[in-house]
Formats: sequence, structure tokens, C-alpha cells
Amino acid sequence: MRILLTNDDGYLSAGISYLRTSLREKGHSVLVVAPDKERSAVSKALTLHRPLRMKKIGEDFYITDGTPNDCIYLALGVIEKKYPDLVVSGINHGANLGDDVIYSGTVGAAILATHFRIPSMAFSFAGADLDGLHTAAEKAADLVEALSSHPLRDVTLNINFPPPPWRGIRITKMGSKKYRPEIIIREDPRGEKYYWIGIGSPVASPEEDTDIKAVSEGYISITPIHSDMTSYEHMEKLRSLFHEIS
Repeated sequence: MRILLTNDDGYLSAGISYLRTSLREKGHSVLVVAPDKERSAVSKALTLHRPLRMKKIGEDFYITDGTPNDCIYLALGVIEKKYPDLVVSGINHGANLGDDVIYSGTVGAAILATHFRIPSMAFSFAGADLDGLHTAAEKAADLVEALSSHPLRDVTLNINFPPPPWRGIRITKMGSKKYRPEIIIREDPRGEKYYWIGIGSPVASPEEDTDIKAVSEGYISITPIHSDMTSYEHMEKLRSLFHEIS
């Protein structure tokens, strides 16, 4: 297969390096287009108000000063003559579970590929050990192989690895995290205030069948994400509500 690989941690991250190697060892042709520095939590942002720069740094390896979604656009619009067989994003350093997918640049890039009807997978590792990350990259390549014979063009697969060894694989739904906004306030040398948005110490829902629950119990979580965010269950209620005042 021809695979387009990107991430939001930047081209120097171990996650994208390990994954590129594992995919190439499976015999796949891998094109890397990645940000030149970390671009975490940018979701599906595109750079529209300044020009982008892109540089080739190796065989089938490009970096850009844009977002992960910019990387997808540049690959499809400039580098490739035809769409790749698969878009892979990751491996992200840190989990992307539940509501994290709203913010994640890793998942955002994979979702953009789905908009172009290209099968896509986003990989994240909920650990800090490089040996574990390397093992996750090898397992990710196995999952790519499994998908290759059954390409899914209308969903994005969000895949999270806990630290190995794993108890198995679970097909899951998105969990929920309750965030409390955390703002860290400091003063610069001139006495002017500045603000850092903190992590917020989210409280995760313990609900069964979720990605959060699966990873917490040592399972690899695979969640199919649909880009249609319509709440169909509320449509009839809203029709009735607004019919009364139309």
C-alpha cells in the first residue's frame, strides 16, 4: 500500500519514527508529511492567514510549518499524483480517549482523510516508556495489515494502546471526560499578566464499553468515529419546538 503518515508531535518524535519503520518493514511505501514542531491540541485547524513552507528532508519525507491538517492538504494537493491507500496519524505520545478527540491534532488529521474518503487510522500510546512505544508501533503495523483487506472509507479508527503487555483488543465507544477549566495566571517582568491554559485534571467516566475503560484495564481500544456529528435523536424534538413558533 501507499501510506501517508503524519502526526501532531512533530517530525522528530519517536512515535512517528517507530511507526514509519514498522510500516516499511511490512513492505508498504510510506510518505511522511509532518509538522516541523509540536502541534498538539490543534484539532482540525488549517492555516489560512499566512503562507505555508514545506521542505523535503529525505526520501518520501517532508516537513512543514503548518498543522497536521495542513500536512494532509499539502500531501494530497502538491506531492501525490493520486490519493494514498491509507492515511495513518501518530503514534501520539499520550492517549487520545473520549473527549480528547475533539482537541487532538492526531485524530483531527485522520478525520480529515475520511472527508476525502481515504481510509484512516489514528494511533496513540498511553504511556511514557520508549520500549513500550516501539512495541505499540509494531502492533500498529499489524492492525494496518488487518485493515488493508477491508478498507473503511466512511469512518476514522481511533486506536489507543495502554503500556504492554496487552490483554487483547476491544471495539469501544467514546468515553466522557469532565474538564474543569484551569487557567494559570502569572506576571511578566513589566507587571503585565499572562495566562496559560492548564490540563484541568479531567475526571473520566467509568462507563463500560468505552475507550477509557478498555485502556484502563489493559486492552487496546479501537473506536470507529463518524464525522457526521448530527444528534438525530434531537431532530424531532427540535422540529416540534420550532414548529410552534414558526
